[in-house]
Amino acid sequence: MKYVGAHVSASGGVENAPINAKNIGAKAFALFTKNQRQWTAKPLEKKSIESFKKNLDIAEILPKHILAHDSYLINLGHYDTATRKKSLDAFLEEVKRCEELGLDKINFHPGSHLREISEEECLDNISECMNEVLQMSKNIKLVIENTAGQGSNVGYKFEHLAYLIDKSIDKSRVGVCLDTCHLFTSGYDIRDKDSYEKIMESFDSIIGFKYLLGMHLNDSKAPIGSRVDRHDSIGMGKIGLEAFSLIMNDERIDDIPMILETVDEGIWAEEIELLYSLQK
Repeated sequence: MKYVGAHVSASGGVENAPINAKNIGAKAFALFTKNQRQWTAKPLEKKSIESFKKNLDIAEILPKHILAHDSYLINLGHYDTATRKKSLDAFLEEVKRCEELGLDKINFHPGSHLREISEEECLDNISECMNEVLQMSKNIKLVIENTAGQGSNVGYKFEHLAYLIDKSIDKSRVGVCLDTCHLFTSGYDIRDKDSYEKIMESFDSIIGFKYLLGMHLNDSKAPIGSRVDRHDSIGMGKIGLEAFSLIMNDERIDDIPMILETVDEGIWAEEIELLYSLQK
């Protein structure tokens, strides 16, 4: 079964996110558990945590279908030790917030080398940080998002994601979130059935579907291989509707949060309805 939703607002408190998801007909959702433009935040209040869990029941959404997202400020691959430690501390804080909310996953962009170190050195920095987080937490799964490869970001190849999984000290608590826009603009063509199957077979061979713990469903304003991260509404961009039909009918992609991050939140309810209508 498919669980489609969107990255909804938690403005006014995390407890509002489940209701915002319910209001657009979502069966899953993503959220920031704090202001993603700031390094630190006030601790979650007990009242907010209790209300969040109560509102999940009202929205009929299970914690396993929620994909919390960390701050975009965090760069676990940073070449500078002190700056990387700042990112690690911030990431750990976000992991703890997820634990308090009863969530089991946190989605993150792996990091950037800023053209100061090699991709492999950057990946090793990320791996070290991930392993430290795994040691200092209990239940949270670290979900690595593939990137478009924009700028100096790593994570735009399946091999990068596989490398981080392979280096993890607890492979039962790591996984991948595939962003369709990032996938496409990093050079993976999923626009028709043959191309889609080829890419997904490659994903399964290099990473494995057992590590697929979430998806971001976004069309792309930029062309394939451009390594530009610009999302578009479903079926309105360069990817087109067929790819999303193939995803919605792929039994290998069941029981995970499938999250819209498309550009017009005013039509999220219609996009969710559209995606479900593609099922055969």
